[in-house]
Amino acid sequence: MAKAAAGSGLLLIREQYLLGALREGAKGRWGLQFLRSPYRFCSTGIILDDINKPVIDRIIRVDHAGEYGANRIYAGQMAVLGRSSVGPVIRQMWEQEKDHLKKMKDLVVLYRVRPTILLPLWDVAGYMLGAGTALLGKKAAMACTVAVEESIASHYNNQIRVLVEEDPEKYKELLQIIKKFRDEEMQHHDTGLDYDAELTPGYSILKNAIQVGCKAAIFLSERI
Repeated sequence: MAKAAAGSGLLLIREQYLLGALREGAKGRWGLQFLRSPYRFCSTGIILDDINKPVIDRIIRVDHAGEYGANRIYAGQMAVLGRSSVGPVIRQMWEQEKDHLKKMKDLVVLYRVRPTILLPLWDVAGYMLGAGTALLGKKAAMACTVAVEESIASHYNNQIRVLVEEDPEKYKELLQIIKKFRDEEMQHHDTGLDYDAELTPGYSILKNAIQVGCKAAIFLSERI
């Protein structure tokens, strides 16, 4: 009797533990990995075990870092040029970048991706790049926008190719998000050209230097 009661008690404790863990998983704090079974995201229908986790981790990690850095660049530009004639234009682009970052934060949680440890660096570097080019003038700020957005759009195109090669149906929602962001980044790129980015003294040198930095940031953020 004592053994049976003890066994029943252990089963009850185990059942309560599993139910508690499931509730924590629903809150997004634990998930169900400890159960060692596939599970489906309610909103997307994605089964975690069915995705190429290393590829998705790299994509979401670097995109989150990129959108974070872009926000800091526009914050720096607004600090210098916010009250100038291009202030409203920069703010409009920044608002879209805020939406991008919010979505990427959601994806980090949804796919359980570890953000890059370099975010503090991109925080400072992005702001300095935005403010520094803005101090050179409106055209230089727009040249920065052209360089950065062109790099990001090209990077998004590479990711789209990767996901299409993997399974376009499985990653349909992620592809839609990346394509939308790519198109909006190109709109920012074109806005920069419309506001005389190419008339910046030393435009080619400035653009190339910024894009070298962007490539390095992409490489590091994917991996660290």
